[in-house]
Amino acid sequence: MSAIHWRGVLFGGLFLAAQATTVAAQERELLTLEAALARAGIVDSADEPPDNPRLIGPRAEADAARALVDQARLRPNPEIAFEAENIAGSGAFSGLQATEYTLSLSQRLELGGKRGARVRAAQAEARVATLSGALSVAQLGRSVRERYVEAVAAAARLELARDIVERNRELARIAGVLVDVGREPPLRSLRAEAALAEALAELEAALAADSAARNALAALWGEAAPAADVPSVFPEIEPPATLLASPSALRLQVARAEREAADAAIAQERSLGIPDPAISAGIRRFEESRDQAFLVGVSIPLPFRNRNQGNIAAAEARLRAATAREAIARTDFELEVTQARGQFLAAEARVETLAETSLPQAEEALRLVRIGYRNGRFPLIEVLAAAEARDTIREALIQAQEDRGRLAATLIWLGAQ
Repeated sequence: MSAIHWRGVLFGGLFLAAQATTVAAQERELLTLEAALARAGIVDSADEPPDNPRLIGPRAEADAARALVDQARLRPNPEIAFEAENIAGSGAFSGLQATEYTLSLSQRLELGGKRGARVRAAQAEARVATLSGALSVAQLGRSVRERYVEAVAAAARLELARDIVERNRELARIAGVLVDVGREPPLRSLRAEAALAEALAELEAALAADSAARNALAALWGEAAPAADVPSVFPEIEPPATLLASPSALRLQVARAEREAADAAIAQERSLGIPDPAISAGIRRFEESRDQAFLVGVSIPLPFRNRNQGNIAAAEARLRAATAREAIARTDFELEVTQARGQFLAAEARVETLAETSLPQAEEALRLVRIGYRNGRFPLIEVLAAAEARDTIREALIQAQEDRGRLAATLIWLGAQ
């Protein structure tokens, strides 16, 4: 058996294995974008809480911040004190005869609006945590859409690689027949088999890329195994019809909430600079005479040195930083919206041109060349050139559709409210 025949058998076996993989994938249920979003926990379920660790963390942080609001509403606890004086001394104070027992209750009074400032600061932090959690959900939704689009692109490239293998296998068969009948030199058959070998290598690379893309998608909901197969047809991801840099955008809401929290922290720190008096009342018993007396008292800290001035200055500096971050966030947001919108429109126009004009023309040119090749009117190199031109356009279309899907996901994220 010749080396050429052995190579043909090998190529045919690899092709059949790839086809078997395709059939098995078709028998399994394909993962849709909606199912991927639901699996990641983007779509809330009333029955089951999300088990995605990427969502559990931000939501737990929001729960913790709300718990701190409840804690901030609580007033200081009263304090009870018990004292025994003149115990086990010497002379007249020996034993317990001269002992004096005192039982008192004291309460610290918060002045300067401490409780209100503390509650407002905690509420501001809770709002930051809640909005940050919502932003995390929006960011996860963007990642799911982007990686799903990448997985679809990998599936489309895998389908393209299989088509190329099938085409080159047919060309190798035809070249072998033409060589056998003397219409083509043996070099043509070798060239066809080399093209088939290269296509099979590309198919293996496409299979690996498809598995890697599905692995990356499944990682977004915490699974180590690859996600289910996805279709090779890109989903319709529609960006918001109008997207303006308004204060309602979620990213800007977070920046504004952080500034408001920094402002509330200043009021809280200033209130802490005002001393809180403590009032006390109690009863004292004199063991020697069996007499009793009531006690009242007031204690007030003297703010000679520590007036919380350092913490106030730090809070004011944090407010300046938060204000600057808010301004930067607004500027960056406007720039990202403008760039993403322009790039999306350009990708959409490219998809339309490639799908409606370039690809049909390349398909027709390849069809005519293949007919001519079967009839011996065109050499093999013409078929390969036409096929390569068609495949290049298909790859460009896949890339344009992938770019459009990613940019649509970005616009949806930017428009999150």
